[in-house]
Amino acid sequence: MHYFFQGFSLIQTKGLKRFVFIPLMVNLLLFSISLYFLFGQIGDSIIWIVDLIPDWQWLTWLKEGLSYIIWPIAVISILLVFALIFGTLANWIAAPFNGLLAEKVELHLTGQSLGDSGLIDIFKDIPRTLAREFSKLSYYIPRAIGFLLLFFILPVFGQILWFLFSAWMMAVQYCDYPFDNHKIPFKQMRNTLQASRGNSYSFGITVSVFSMIPIVNFLVMPVAVCGATAMWVDKLRHKVV
Repeated sequence: MHYFFQGFSLIQTKGLKRFVFIPLMVNLLLFSISLYFLFGQIGDSIIWIVDLIPDWQWLTWLKEGLSYIIWPIAVISILLVFALIFGTLANWIAAPFNGLLAEKVELHLTGQSLGDSGLIDIFKDIPRTLAREFSKLSYYIPRAIGFLLLFFILPVFGQILWFLFSAWMMAVQYCDYPFDNHKIPFKQMRNTLQASRGNSYSFGITVSVFSMIPIVNFLVMPVAVCGATAMWVDKLRHKVV
């Protein structure tokens, strides 16, 4: 877990700040628009659900109580689903810059350069980076659909499973940047994370929790990229075979 918190220090490091800017702006824009839209719809949706109950006097208490019950369930559900789905979209858009940030963090931590990384190199890498993001998306979508169905069919159990799935995907999403910088195949990256489940899940759970906290979640993307790269340097790169 401490690698995620180390990310907060790394984004403030001199020489790394400018590489944080674009991922931060992408996250800020998408999360602001999405949260504004989603939470703006909660009130109307709850009113619609409650209005389905007949206006009989003896059901007044049920209608009032239902409003108080639905509100926290709706907020928790939106935050759980939103954190992963919109986080995935934000990472897709910012992927080339997240890869560059991971490269610069690794250079800062190890002193070893991975090669040139100017604007021309970033643009050259965009097709490969987007292909890598597509691999993640292909891995994510069928599993997300299954867990999302359980999320709504079995509310409590489904939410627990969705949270654990989100934690795993957060680890996959952010740890993949340093792996990809070293041209390590996506499947091999997943196998390495599975071989280090304790680190992977504790990191992913921390990212998931902070992704559900309004305002703080704006910082999650660059912080998680930095933290995942630090974990790669200390824990994961030695396990790649």
